[in-house]
Amino acid sequence: MNAETLNIKDIQNTEIEALYQKLAAGSTGLSSEEAQKRLAQYGPNAITEKKKHPFLKFLGYFWGPIPWMIEVAAVLSAVIHHWEDFWIIFTLLLLNAGVAFWQESKADSAIEALKAKLSPEARVHRDNNWVKLPGRELVPGDIVRVRSGDIIPADIKFINGDFASVDESALTGESMPVEKHQGDVGYDGAILRQGEMGALVVATGMNTYFGKTAKLVDTAESQSHFQKAVVRIANYLILLASALVGVVIVAGLLRHESFFEILQFALVLTVASIPVALPAVLSVTLAVGAVALTRRGAIVSKLTAIEEMAGMDVLCSDKTGTITKNAISVEDVAGFKNFSQSDVLRYAFMASKEENQDVIDNAIIRKADATGELKDIRASFSVTNFKPFDPVAKRTEADITAGGQAFKVAKGASQAILDLTHEEASLHKEIQQKILGLAKNGYRALMVAKTAEHGGWEAVGLLGLQDPPREDSAETIRAAQEMGVNVKMVTGDRAEIAGEISREVHLGDHIITCNEIPQHSDEEATGVVEKADGFAQVFPEHKYHIVELLQKHNHIVGMTGDGVNDAPALKKADVGIAVDGATDAAKSAASIVFTRPGLSVIVNAIKGSREIFQRMNHYSIYRITETIRVVFFITLSILVFNFYPVTALMIVLLALLNDAPIMTIAYDNVIYSKKPDKWNMKMVLTIASFLGAIGVLESFGMLYLGRDILHLSLDTLQSFIYLKLSISGHFTVFVARTRDHFWKSKPALPLLLAVLITQGIATLITVYGILLPPLGWANAGLIWALAALVFLIMDTAKVYLYRYLERDTALLQ
Repeated sequence: MNAETLNIKDIQNTEIEALYQKLAAGSTGLSSEEAQKRLAQYGPNAITEKKKHPFLKFLGYFWGPIPWMIEVAAVLSAVIHHWEDFWIIFTLLLLNAGVAFWQESKADSAIEALKAKLSPEARVHRDNNWVKLPGRELVPGDIVRVRSGDIIPADIKFINGDFASVDESALTGESMPVEKHQGDVGYDGAILRQGEMGALVVATGMNTYFGKTAKLVDTAESQSHFQKAVVRIANYLILLASALVGVVIVAGLLRHESFFEILQFALVLTVASIPVALPAVLSVTLAVGAVALTRRGAIVSKLTAIEEMAGMDVLCSDKTGTITKNAISVEDVAGFKNFSQSDVLRYAFMASKEENQDVIDNAIIRKADATGELKDIRASFSVTNFKPFDPVAKRTEADITAGGQAFKVAKGASQAILDLTHEEASLHKEIQQKILGLAKNGYRALMVAKTAEHGGWEAVGLLGLQDPPREDSAETIRAAQEMGVNVKMVTGDRAEIAGEISREVHLGDHIITCNEIPQHSDEEATGVVEKADGFAQVFPEHKYHIVELLQKHNHIVGMTGDGVNDAPALKKADVGIAVDGATDAAKSAASIVFTRPGLSVIVNAIKGSREIFQRMNHYSIYRITETIRVVFFITLSILVFNFYPVTALMIVLLALLNDAPIMTIAYDNVIYSKKPDKWNMKMVLTIASFLGAIGVLESFGMLYLGRDILHLSLDTLQSFIYLKLSISGHFTVFVARTRDHFWKSKPALPLLLAVLITQGIATLITVYGILLPPLGWANAGLIWALAALVFLIMDTAKVYLYRYLERDTALLQ
């Protein structure tokens, strides 16, 4: 029997030794050579996603409201025998689909690359050594070690260890964690809440319980608030354009013009007003932005988190490893009763596990090594059983045999150990005073205890642990505050320790414990939480409650965390951030995962997300401005002057040539906002309407110049107007991309080149009469000069309008 024929019942009911035989494996695991053979046989340990064939995906770009309108325009061109228009429109439709397909493929590749970086690792016994490997490389027969905070990487059979508390809610619907023991089965995707056990991999990939039973859900990201707002803008533009097109159709019919030609023109006029590039601009901007954030040390697992981080105004930051270095050292050792400092270190070492590479355990080992006693301590005892750190009990515990005696040792949070010992009042008071003294120096107290001859626990001593602030913490907190983000420190340490660290990084000294948060009134509790600079003695449920209270007062809240018990708060927060070194469970719950330590990564990520937000904002202003400028000008020209200023072909050229390069706005250089970004429809519509109105006036000025001063023929006048609309449209990009004067922010090279190339093409086809009536260089030069002049006027007017609007608080709400 091989792994493909094993089912859950087989695995549960089969003894471990029998499974070894069926899988041709053993308790020492596999060799690398054997693992490679099995990887080729079973395939990667991953759920296979059904992907659409690239050709079918390409054909999808010809299906939908926007392509339908262009396709109907092409068909109508054929019906009225405008074959030149038909082939040009058809070619441009192919070009548009090709560009969109290419850009979307790049976006998909970027997102796949991000997913690969978030792939969990597994501790595997290969070639008689424990190594860390990507979870997708596991094969049936591997021996793995899973610990608290891990996501179980495959279907496994637990083979050693005391117990594991496993959260299988995502797979079975069981809300409470299930306790597992030797011989039990663990499912791929379940989360280990407590414990540490060894296990045999029995099924991987599509052969796991999850792979066989779960239907893949749609993995597309839900729309963020900003994306929804942009889509609402698109709907508004379509409705506006449809109304104006209806007026054009009625006017044409009343004038007894050809119905087919009116309909063809109306369709392509609608195309010109619809944001053809909207889906591609959204996906490409977000994907390119996500890759840029990765270079800053922040991997985005949910693209919608980019917008949320741009608007984040409160950051609840973990102390350890984020504000501090997480470079823990033992700075003080104190023994109680007859226990010496050496005794405290020795028993603390016994309650540690070197192979776990825990930061506190490592600090104890370094301290023992510095005293020269490490070798003797190692040789003086043996461990018969070890219970790893439990985030609920807040301690580690070991069964020890030393000098012919058996006893237990424990180390952990001082209150947790004191609850074990039940010391007499005088010693209890001495211990509390010592803990308080350590806390005032910024030291965290780690307490050590052992069982006495009578079996009860007795206090051995205290270790003073120091975790100094990172060198950049004070500066990055100041930078975050200047960007409108209120940073609040969150720690499980005592208030005195939190206060000392807070003062060192200039965060503020109003630190409260969670017992000080009012319980009877959410409004009162929110007021207390909003005013606090930090929170001490925090448990996971407190983190969740803090986030919930802040959100009720319309704050966009970021929360950092690293442990399995941080997962609920990370999921609840608008921006859940798994810090460097976080458990797989924390990474799974978070929307952003940091790959570098410290607060500076957060500040860089905020800047990056605000840059992405600004690009989307600029696109929205540009798109609304263009629709108003083109559609109102053409409609009014037809109604007032009974004159079609451009042909149907020119409108298609305008829509596709001007929309293709706008995708490069995803790479543009922008100035990030100094305060949290929130979608402001009033501001966007006001600016866009103002710029659009100037554009309409400019277009009528050019119409007057071409018709009444230059006395151009009708065909030449249409080319004249087309080139003006095309060039002015891309000048609008440079007006819309900054609140200040255009020269204050240099455009990115891809955007600049895209504009120059497309407008170069537009100029050449009008100058030399390619597809369109020839215009000549003199007229083209005049258009460029006048468009540049109006661009400078619009840019200056925009700056003053922004300054006026920023003083009008009603428009900023």
